[in-house]
Amino acid sequence: MTTNSFASRDQLDVGGTRYEVHRIDRIVGSARLPYSLKVLLENLLRNEDGTVVTAAQVEAVRDWDPTSEQNPEIQYTPARVLMQDFTGVPCVVDLVAMRDAMTELGGPPAKINPQIPAELVIDHSVIAEAFASAEAFGINSQLEFERNKERYQLLRWGQQAFDDFLVVPPDTGICHQVNLEYLSRVTFTRERDGVTQAYPDTLVGTDSHTPMVNGLGVLGWGVGGIEAEAAMLGQPISMLIPQVIGVRLNGELTDGTTATDLVLTVAELLRSIGVVGKFVEFFGPSVQHVPLATRATIGNMSPEYGSTATMFPIDDVTLDYLRLTGRADQQIALVEAYAKLQGLWHDPDHVPDFSRIVDLDLSTVEASIAGPSRPQDRIPLGDAPRTVLGLFGDQVGSRTPGGVDSASAASFPASDPIAPGSLAGHDAPPRHITADQLTANEKLGWPSDPVEVSIDGRDAIIDHGDVVIAAITSCTNTSNPAVMLAAALLAKNAVEKGLRTRPWVKTTLAPGSRAVTDYFDRSGLTPYLDQLGFHLVGYGCTTCIGNSGPLIPEVSGAIGENDLNVSAVLSGNRNFEGRIHPEVRMNFLASPPLVIAYALAGSMHTDLLTEPLNANDDGDPVYLRDIWPSEEDIQKAVDENVEAGMFTKGYSDVYAGDGNWRSMSIPDGDVYDWDETSTYIQRPPFFDGMTREPQPITDISGARVLAKLGDSVTTDHISPAGAIKLDGPAGRYLTENGIERADFNSYGSRRGNHHVMIRGTFANVRLRNQLVPGVEGGVTKHWPDGEQMTIYDASVAYQKDAVPLVVLAGKDYGSGSSRDWAAKGTRLLGVRAVIAESYERIHRSNLIGMGVLPLQFQDGDSAESLDLIGDEVYSVSGIADGDGVADEVTVTVESGGQTREFGAKVRIDTPAEAAYYLNDGILQYVLRNLLAKA
Repeated sequence: MTTNSFASRDQLDVGGTRYEVHRIDRIVGSARLPYSLKVLLENLLRNEDGTVVTAAQVEAVRDWDPTSEQNPEIQYTPARVLMQDFTGVPCVVDLVAMRDAMTELGGPPAKINPQIPAELVIDHSVIAEAFASAEAFGINSQLEFERNKERYQLLRWGQQAFDDFLVVPPDTGICHQVNLEYLSRVTFTRERDGVTQAYPDTLVGTDSHTPMVNGLGVLGWGVGGIEAEAAMLGQPISMLIPQVIGVRLNGELTDGTTATDLVLTVAELLRSIGVVGKFVEFFGPSVQHVPLATRATIGNMSPEYGSTATMFPIDDVTLDYLRLTGRADQQIALVEAYAKLQGLWHDPDHVPDFSRIVDLDLSTVEASIAGPSRPQDRIPLGDAPRTVLGLFGDQVGSRTPGGVDSASAASFPASDPIAPGSLAGHDAPPRHITADQLTANEKLGWPSDPVEVSIDGRDAIIDHGDVVIAAITSCTNTSNPAVMLAAALLAKNAVEKGLRTRPWVKTTLAPGSRAVTDYFDRSGLTPYLDQLGFHLVGYGCTTCIGNSGPLIPEVSGAIGENDLNVSAVLSGNRNFEGRIHPEVRMNFLASPPLVIAYALAGSMHTDLLTEPLNANDDGDPVYLRDIWPSEEDIQKAVDENVEAGMFTKGYSDVYAGDGNWRSMSIPDGDVYDWDETSTYIQRPPFFDGMTREPQPITDISGARVLAKLGDSVTTDHISPAGAIKLDGPAGRYLTENGIERADFNSYGSRRGNHHVMIRGTFANVRLRNQLVPGVEGGVTKHWPDGEQMTIYDASVAYQKDAVPLVVLAGKDYGSGSSRDWAAKGTRLLGVRAVIAESYERIHRSNLIGMGVLPLQFQDGDSAESLDLIGDEVYSVSGIADGDGVADEVTVTVESGGQTREFGAKVRIDTPAEAAYYLNDGILQYVLRNLLAKA
C-alpha cells in the first residue's frame, strides 16, 4: 500500500462502480505540468512506499524545472509491458529458465510470473517472399510458421503456463496496431486487496515504435529486453524527469495532403530543434482537427526524430476512436470521467509549462516524401526528381556496404532489423510494359546504364533511379483508414484509367491489422489493389524492418551485374541504407497512395505533379491528378466502410490463432521441457551455480583485454541482429547442427539460443577492434601469444584457462538500440568489466543487470592518453566497499615486467543498480527475492 503522504487517495464513481484513485490535484501547482508529467506524478503518488518511491520524488516532479537539462531521477512503474516476438522471445526464455532455477533452489516454479500484465504480439517474423498473387498471404504464412515453429512452441507454452501473460498469434497484426485497437485501456483498472484501482494506462515495449499508442493518450516508449524483463518482474524503471517540448497546432490540412505528409513535416521540424531523450506534446486549438489515427502515426515516428514519447491528450476524438474500435461503454465512460477528474482532458486554451514551444500551422503541410536514407530528410513531392538527381553524383558506382543499422546513433531505441530471406522461386507480376526509360534519362542529365531484361516474357529496361520495391507497410500508416482507403481509391481510379504497375516493381501490401482487409473488402476496393499487384502478403512488419524478401530475380541480376542504384518506396518509418534490402541503396518514405503512384511510374525520375505516371493501352498519358481521390470520396469511403463491428469481430478470438498455432503439441506443467536439439531455443546458463544467498563480490585479477574499441561503438556493433555469416562462429555452429545456409535466418530470430548469440557477440562485420588494426569484424588477438582469432574463439580459450576479460572503449559506448544481448553476450563471453570514457545510459544499466562492472576513465583520461595497448594484464581492486560497491577503484596494468596504476569511476549510479550487481545480475536479484517470499 502507498504511504499516501500527500493525502491523494480518493474515490471515483462511474456507472455505479467505485474506483480508488490518486488525485493529481492534491499536489499544489500540478496544474502547470504538461500532460505526460501529470501521468508520471500520479504514478509516483500511487506507488509511493517511502523506500523505492519516496516523497522526494513526488516533490521533484512537482518542482520540475522546464529549462533544466538534468532533472532528478525517479522510479517509474508502468502498468504493463508490450513485446514483439524478436525482442520478446529472449524475455520469455529467461522467465522459463528462472522457473528451472527456482525449482533447483527448492522453491515453487509457479512463483515465477509477470508481476504486471505482459502482452506479446508475434509480428516480426513474416517475410514478403511471395507477392503479387492471391496465394501470397498463405505462402508467406506457411513459410513463417515452418521457420519459426520452435520459437512459437515456447510462446504457446508460455501463453498457458504464465499468469498475466498473453500472446497474440502470428498473422493477426503488428503489436502497435493491436495495442492501439485492442490492448490499450487508456484508463487502467486492477484489483488489489479487494479494491479496484483506476489509473493511467502506461507501458514500456520491446520495440522502439511503442510510442504509436501516445496518440491515444497512453504514455509508453520502447526499452530493451532486460529493462522489459525487470518491469515484468515488478522492478521500477529508473529515469530522469525529462524536458517536455510543446508543439502548438493551428490551422487544418489542405486537400491533397495526408497524415504521412504531416508526419514527415513533424519529423523534419523536431529533428531540427533537437528532441532526443525528451517528451513531446501536442496542444492548441487545432488538436481537435487531428484524427486519432493521424495522432498515432505521429507518435509512431518518435524514434525517427528522437523523442522518448510524443503525447496527444485525451479528448472527444479519443472517445470516438474507443467507440469505433468496440471498447465497452463502461470503459469509455471511465476514461472520460477519470481524465476530467485528473486534469488529463485537453483544454485548447490551457498552455502548460513547457521546456520549449514550437508552432506548426497545418495548412502549410505539403505533399512530401523523405529519404534516401533518413526519415527526417523531407522532400517536397515536386522537388523529388531534382533532389534524387543531386544524390546520384555521390552514389552511382560507389556502393556503400550495408550491414550496420545506421539508425543506432540517431534513433534509440531501434526496432531490430532482420536480413531478407533467401528463397528460390517467387510470384512475379505478369504486367505489360511501356518502355520509355531511355527518354526519361536524357532529361536533367540523369546517369544511365540501361539494362534490357525479360520479366515473365515481357521486355523491360532497368536503370539507375528505378523503383524496384513499392510497399504499403504496416507500422506507420495502416492504423489510418483515411490514407489506406485513399490508396485503394487511387488504385481503383488507376485501373479504370487503364494503368498498370511497372513489371520491375515488387508490390506488397502488409496491413497492421485484419480490420484493414475488412474495410477494403467491404468497400469493394480489394480487386483494384490486386490488379495492381498489391495483394496481401501478411499481417506483420515486413519491408520496414528488412523482411522485404527477394527482388524479382531478373531485376536482382541486373542490379548486381551493373551496380545499378535503385530505390524502394514504402509507407513505413525507417529507410536506412542496407535496412530495407541489401540491393537497394535509396529508400523513400511516402504515403500509401504515393507508394502506388510510384509503382505506376516505376522511377524516381518522374515528377508526379507535372508528368504522366504512364500511358494507358491506347497511348493516352495519365497524370497523378487524374486519379487522386477527392477528400469527399475518401471521407465517404471511411464513413461507409469502417465501423465498430469490424474491430469487435476481428478481436473476438484474437488469442486463438490459426490451425498451425492451435495444432501445436504443448505439454502441461509449470516447467518447460527444453528441446536440446533446437537451434532456436535453448536454456540459458545465467543461473548455473546460483546459490540462495549472493556470494561476496571480488576484485578482478589477471584479466586480459578481449577488445579495444573506439568512440560510438553501438549495440549493433556489439550484438548484430541481421544476417549470420556462413564462415563465422555462429554460422559454423548452425552448420554443425545440420542447418543449411538458406535456413540460417538471422541473429534477431535466434535470440532464444545463447549458443548462437554468444558467437555473434562483437561479430558485426563493421566492428573495428584496435587490437587488430586494419581488420573489420569480430576478430581479436589472444594473449600472451598474440595469435589472431575470432573474438568467440579467444573467449573460449581464455575461459578454459580461467582468465577473466575486460573491454576497453571510448566515448558513448553502447549507443543505439537498447539491445539486451549486447549485455548478455558480453557477460557470457567472460567479460567482468568494461572500461570506457562514457556510456549510453541504458547499455550501462544493462551491463550491471548482467553482472558486468561498468568502469569509466577519470576525466581527461582515455586508453590513448594512458598508453593502453591492449596486450597488458589488468587487475581491478577495491570494488567492494563494506556491504556495497565502491565509488572508485584502482586499475593495475602489468606489461613487460612493469606495473602502473590509474583510477576509474564505478558507474553504478543508484541503490537499485548496486543491489543488482551485488546479486550478480537483476534476474538473480529478483529470483532471490521471490524465493525468500515463497
